Amino acid sequence: MRIKVLGTGCAKCHQLEQTVRQVVQELGIEATIEPVKDMKKIMEYPVLTTPGLVLDEEVVCFGRVPSKAEVTQFIINAQARAEQQ
Repeated sequence: MRIKVLGTGCAKCHQLEQTVRQVVQELGIEATIEPVKDMKKIMEYPVLTTPGLVLDEEVVCFGRVPSKAEVTQFIINAQARAEQQ
């Protein structure tokens, strides 16, 4: 799984990245986590505000820091979609 955290480096962006790393570790999945801080690259995604969370090139959340439970559910759902394909 490829996970991108969109954000210019603010505290909320760092918080989201830490939560994502924690959830990935707890779930024991293999994932590449990439912080995207370049505004030009961030603008390639349909997000109006950061932070943003992108799982396998699908934006699942932006403009807020989702809870750990939400991040867990986002990742589980993305895994299920990937397995169906």
